[in-house]
Amino acid sequence: MHIPLTDQARAWQERIRTFAEDELRPWEVHAELHDGELPAERRQAHRQRALELGLSRMDVPASRGGMELSVLAQVAAWEQLGTVTNALGWCFSEPHRWMFEVCSEEQIREYVMPLADGTRHECYAITEAESGSEVIINTTAEPTLEGYRINGEKWYVTSANLADYFILQARIAGGVEDGEQALFFIDIDTPGVELVRTPRFSHTFAAHHPVYRFNGVHAPSSNRIGRPGDGMRYTHAWFRRERLMIAARCCGAAARLIEEAAAFARDRRIGEGRLADQQSIQFMLADCATELLAARLLTYETAGAHDRGEDLRVLHGRCAMAKLYASEMANRVADRAVQIFGGRGYMRENVAERFYRELRVDRIWEGTSEIQRLIIARGLLKRGMKGV
Repeated sequence: MHIPLTDQARAWQERIRTFAEDELRPWEVHAELHDGELPAERRQAHRQRALELGLSRMDVPASRGGMELSVLAQVAAWEQLGTVTNALGWCFSEPHRWMFEVCSEEQIREYVMPLADGTRHECYAITEAESGSEVIINTTAEPTLEGYRINGEKWYVTSANLADYFILQARIAGGVEDGEQALFFIDIDTPGVELVRTPRFSHTFAAHHPVYRFNGVHAPSSNRIGRPGDGMRYTHAWFRRERLMIAARCCGAAARLIEEAAAFARDRRIGEGRLADQQSIQFMLADCATELLAARLLTYETAGAHDRGEDLRVLHGRCAMAKLYASEMANRVADRAVQIFGGRGYMRENVAERFYRELRVDRIWEGTSEIQRLIIARGLLKRGMKGV
């Protein structure tokens, strides 16, 4: 499937494809059989290789020693990481461009750049038990003489077990900013930070999604991110990027599933012929390939629109479209792949079984499919087809 790519994007696509196929995929089954865990030396080797390749610096400005890749090139890289199960592609942290636009020099030095050199790992504490897909924040940040006092509970804090600080969203409680949203850097070992529990999920990732409670946690004023009133703006920037990269990973997963299912169908003997000769199997593969190409075109066009600097309101809707279509497409592909593999597709050592479980959450996190449809519809009703 030919997608027009720049030389930069094509180079990153090939570089990360090699990394994924040669170094990550061989460890998928081991990780599946060990709750997502790898031997410590292997996990460190993956992390080190990711740093050497520049994956942690893809979105970092060149002035800060980063790659400053186009969004198109980053999508090409994340698509290849999406071909690997058990979240083995999550072997690095990365700063995002918006952090350099809003964070102070002290924050960049202490929290942001250590992500790029691999010495720190972040996690996002945004979702709450009551909020669902709508971002409803009950966690409060009460102004004090020396900063803020944080109280509340956060759910689904992805990779918190591997992190050493939170990027936490809270609602200002008191003072002239009462009710405003704000983001904070909170070190995970700060007094008052309590690990409540670590639920088990369908996927077997080494990156867990624990629940944390914040009991009067002190956040100095220097740890507040950005200016008053900017909290949701940067949360939206994070959501746009995450939704687009989820779409990219879903395209990678679907491509892997189609390749594996087609190869199996060609080799599997049924009587005097092959499974691939069955028209029902051909129809499933044809639908998979067609839907994947549509998802890739939408995802890559959305990346290109970012690089062209199109209206942020339009980009917000485009990212919602890409996540919606690509995540639902990948789930359909996974279901068909399990069916093509038959009983083998229900074995945890099979890539189709793993993706069947893992891809389901892509229709939920960073905004459910229903929320993406609301975002798209609101843009359409406000601005017409020019606004989507």
